Amino acid sequence: MPETVLVTGGSGYIAGWCVVELLRRGYRMRTTVRGHSKEQVVRETVAAGADAGDRLEFAVADLTSDDGWDAAVEGVDHVLHVASPLGGAVADDSDAMIAPARDGALRVLRAATAAGVRRVVMTSAANAASPSSYAEEGVTDETLWTDPDDPTLIPYRRSKTLAERAAWDFMASCDGPTELTTILPGAVLGPILTTGTIGSVGIVQRMLTGALRGVPRIGLEIVDVRDLADVHIRAMTSPAAAGERFLATGEFTWMLDMARALREELGPDADRVSTRRIPDVAVRLAARFRDPSLRDITPALGRRNRHTTAKADRLLDWRPRPARETVLDCARSLLAHGAVPHRTRSATG
Repeated sequence: MPETVLVTGGSGYIAGWCVVELLRRGYRMRTTVRGHSKEQVVRETVAAGADAGDRLEFAVADLTSDDGWDAAVEGVDHVLHVASPLGGAVADDSDAMIAPARDGALRVLRAATAAGVRRVVMTSAANAASPSSYAEEGVTDETLWTDPDDPTLIPYRRSKTLAERAAWDFMASCDGPTELTTILPGAVLGPILTTGTIGSVGIVQRMLTGALRGVPRIGLEIVDVRDLADVHIRAMTSPAAAGERFLATGEFTWMLDMARALREELGPDADRVSTRRIPDVAVRLAARFRDPSLRDITPALGRRNRHTTAKADRLLDWRPRPARETVLDCARSLLAHGAVPHRTRSATG
């Protein structure tokens, strides 16, 4: 019998691709949804990438409640804890982000360890293994932990760091057979399965629609969602991955280079993509006086810090595809799904 894997939050962007890739590799799948009404939506989303047949089932469980988790992990061999309940939290409210992320992870781990699940692979973030200031020179690895007590840290970074810390602390107190591995991705882009869940792909959508009227001096470590699903599965199955953190950050790319790649390759469909540079001072002034949501990105202006994925390469034989390929595949997928309307030269005048 094929092994059974539980993926948390099956309606999410990353989780959806994990479900698809696991089905492609022959696993039996279970995924959590907040209510039965989500089941058909997830089935239709998954069908865009894989034939589930009778190998996909659902469990109703919410990361903000204890209800349903024992049933969700019953009979499961592995868990990919991908979901993070940050929806509804405001950017300036650390507690609103920290408590759900941390407590949700602990709910999954308590249920998994009680059920004797072999391994839990938890999605963290590269933001949990970064110097407080991205302006610091150098390349960092998984041995670095972001300092959650730094008063300059934005709530999102603090929440991801504390949630992962809590997971490792919990596992250190457990004597059972369950193992933990964490994956720390960078900026997740790539093809979409549905327009209903595009996650971080929204940045490329905003470029294509012209909503992003200029390009700030920000660089992203872009990982393809397909490669991210692959590294989760490698971490789930490799004996060498037990008890390890793995950065999965991908290739560093400036947003300006992303915009230029779209303009060079997509013809009229990229006519609205701006390559106008926005000065750092303009971004900081806008964050201070006009758009508080920009405060989270100002520490990354002119970023010089990078992460290395040498450990995932060495232990998991994992190598992500080039960022340019990911950005273009992402854009073409948005166009194909109608998330961005096609344009013609005649339509643009």
